[in-house]
Amino acid sequence: MPNRNQKIHDALGDRCLVFVGMMGSGKTAIGRLVAAAIGIPFYDSDQEIVTAANMDIPEIFERHGEGYFRAGEERVIQRLLSEGPSVISLGGGAFLSEATRAAIEDRGMSIWLKADLDLLMSRVMRRPGTRPLLKTADPRATMAALMETREPVYGKADIHVPSSSISKNHTRDAALAAIAEQLGIVEPDGDEDGQ
Repeated sequence: MPNRNQKIHDALGDRCLVFVGMMGSGKTAIGRLVAAAIGIPFYDSDQEIVTAANMDIPEIFERHGEGYFRAGEERVIQRLLSEGPSVISLGGGAFLSEATRAAIEDRGMSIWLKADLDLLMSRVMRRPGTRPLLKTADPRATMAALMETREPVYGKADIHVPSSSISKNHTRDAALAAIAEQLGIVEPDGDEDGQ
């Protein structure tokens, strides 16, 4: 394990790294890569909800509504945060919950993966029908409205990292560097790759 990544692992103790941001920002992909780099478990809160409910998210929304989903989401996130060091990716609306933000502040560190509208739309439209909130006449306008509402809340995250269209590894490395900086881990000059 590279030196910087080991230092991040050690500095975290039993806290969690929590990726927040819009649907399509790359939270799951980058979270999984960051977890592998520092050697701790990865959890996707949406996948945990699907497993617990034994139905996919569009079906939960359709059968029970968004309020039911959000209440379950809060419970799942609380459980994941209590299980010790891990990387957790949250669904796009999860960080809007004050209770969830307070729990993250108490048990971890939040990382906002920030992406522009064009990048988000290019990603979410690869799997149309899997995003209940975008089942509208104009998904792009809906996404823009969601961004306008949610981004001020995402801005409360401890760390802001641009979600890059260059490569997942580029975004992973930017996230690891920002996490190290937030934890006060200083790399010697010439050690930019953490080796």
